[in-house]
Amino acid sequence: MLAAGMLALGVGVGAAIGPAPSTSFAGEGIPLLADLRSAPSIAALAVTGAGGHGSASTVQSPVTAQATPAAAPATAGTDGFGPAHPDATTRPPESKTPSGTVVPPTSTPTPNTSKTPTTTGKRTTGKRGKQTTPPPITSVWLITISGGTFAQALAQPAAAPFVDSQLVPAGTLLGGWSALAGSSFASEAAQLGDTPPQTLNSIVQPPCPEGAAGAQCAPETAGALTAADEFLKATIPAILASAAYRAHGLIVVTFGAVDNATASGLPAGASTATLSTEPPVGVLLLSPFVHAGARRATAFNPTSPKQSLSGLLH
Repeated sequence: MLAAGMLALGVGVGAAIGPAPSTSFAGEGIPLLADLRSAPSIAALAVTGAGGHGSASTVQSPVTAQATPAAAPATAGTDGFGPAHPDATTRPPESKTPSGTVVPPTSTPTPNTSKTPTTTGKRTTGKRGKQTTPPPITSVWLITISGGTFAQALAQPAAAPFVDSQLVPAGTLLGGWSALAGSSFASEAAQLGDTPPQTLNSIVQPPCPEGAAGAQCAPETAGALTAADEFLKATIPAILASAAYRAHGLIVVTFGAVDNATASGLPAGASTATLSTEPPVGVLLLSPFVHAGARRATAFNPTSPKQSLSGLLH
């Protein structure tokens, strides 16, 4: 009843404010096809209408209407009803990922390039297989001889045949090392061993006799080199035959100034061995862990003895 009352009120108001609309063409009869053919051309009427001062005619020729494709239907909205939003063609698609879902990254994981050393047995090796932990040296022999330097001994092979033909080819010769550096290296090597007890045995060649008896072994002569060579020939084979050397031994041979008791003012029967940093007399290393026949020019680093030991031994 409320709707009917509102409709009646609307009709009354519409009649009061203006005349009724003109009669629609929908109520007229549709002419036959023959009447359309006898009527003036629709295209001509369209041209005539376009040439006037009125608005352009919206009537189309039947042929034109057939040739012109139908307008594309309006794109449906996202709800499936009615036209789409004006920006629907440019609006990016909405993500269908549920709210709160963590999307895993798509980047390729970086391979592990860590340089962490790998452990092999009791020794630690780096990336390229270089040893970073010294071998288990626990028994060290420091032998000090008199007579000159290793350079002089190699320059006179007839005076020192054992050094020239057997010792140097079997060990590592450090020509730039001083006698004091060799002594420090021997002490550090004995302390760096990982299996106690660590021992350092110091062996000194007996001094040359005084007077006429010592003329044949006077320093800076071929006889002095021969006396040192004979002493090494009698001493080193005994050390090489010991079980301690074969398992974890190191022999350090260097040249020093060996004097008797009278020359040094000490009690009879005593002797001294003076080691110096200059000139570099050279040091020879003998061990199951050294590189036989090698000659190195590197200097001993007293602040990092472990590094020096690791670089010289294997």
